[in-house]
Amino acid sequence: MLRRPQVTVPFLVSPIIRRIAWHVRRVGGQLDRRFFLTLAQGIVAVVFIAAVLITLVEKPWTLQAIFDSFNWGIATVLGQGDSAFVTSPAGRVVSWLLILFGVAMLGMITGALVAMVIDFLLKEGQGLGASGYKGHIVVCGWNTTARDLIAELRGDDFKLKVVVIADVEKNPAGDGVYFVRGDATDEADLDRADLRDASAALVFPDDGSDGADMRSILTIMAIEHVAPGVRTVAEVNNPRHEPHFRRAGIDELLVTSKVAARLLARSALYPGLTGIVTDIVSGGEGSELYRIKLPDDYLGLSIDAVASRLRTEHRATLLSVNRGGHTFVNPAADFVLEPDDDAVVVAESLGTLAPLQMGDARSVSEAEAAATA
Repeated sequence: MLRRPQVTVPFLVSPIIRRIAWHVRRVGGQLDRRFFLTLAQGIVAVVFIAAVLITLVEKPWTLQAIFDSFNWGIATVLGQGDSAFVTSPAGRVVSWLLILFGVAMLGMITGALVAMVIDFLLKEGQGLGASGYKGHIVVCGWNTTARDLIAELRGDDFKLKVVVIADVEKNPAGDGVYFVRGDATDEADLDRADLRDASAALVFPDDGSDGADMRSILTIMAIEHVAPGVRTVAEVNNPRHEPHFRRAGIDELLVTSKVAARLLARSALYPGLTGIVTDIVSGGEGSELYRIKLPDDYLGLSIDAVASRLRTEHRATLLSVNRGGHTFVNPAADFVLEPDDDAVVVAESLGTLAPLQMGDARSVSEAEAAATA
């Protein structure tokens, strides 16, 4: 059986439309439907009374005349009534009253719409809205590392949208980053960040304490419950907490103190190493690290041939080849490239190379976790 292709209208799935739809659903859930029912009944009653009065004063007393008068009354309230329908002074007075009633209803409806717009803007400014993004990065928590991450993601090589969830009064990341004020362990707040449609979630501790690590673990558990398919990365304060992060289901973690200590130790032995590594992993001018999918025509080539072609064709230096959860750095000369292998390279830009996608990266992380278990 053939399936109809799904047609997506970009305008209807844009973030702003999704945000407005979320606010409409939120406001709709708070409205008292009985009020609107009573309002509609009141409008019908006022127009019916006016129709009866017009019929008694000017028209023959028949059902058709009452219906015509009622139809004229509705049109008058909506601003489209025929002024020639009534000719007597009493009929004109009723007509004027209906016009005033219609203006009052129009003002009330306009006021309600303005109130909804103001509410939308206030909620968005306070971080109480919903992002409406897809394929974005969700940053859970805020610290100096998260701040530097946002600055890095604003580089030319990164085009993904970013959403920050933090329990602070105003957006800590500034313009260009959507802010959700809330608790990253709360499912409702994760839904407002559209976590299910995100490409990755990054978890940062609020401070350097062990308690902040425990909260990060709770955040990871909440993320895995809400969106188990989203890739998770966390910063860890205490290296002793790594096993707990692994058990919580983290895909990748970074112990900043451990990385800094090892880099400083290397720099003590080999002067200038810190500057080189910092330049490679940071944005801006110069070469950077990229994890890529290798071209299909590289399959079956030796590691030396792959390195040579990457250098010649893409001005990229091969650092490692990753296969089945294992990383091969500086493998033997007889190492041959196989399907599903990916690589880490140093280059000034991706150029025509294809980056490793989030879904592929998550599969690799799962394989790495299984290999180390």
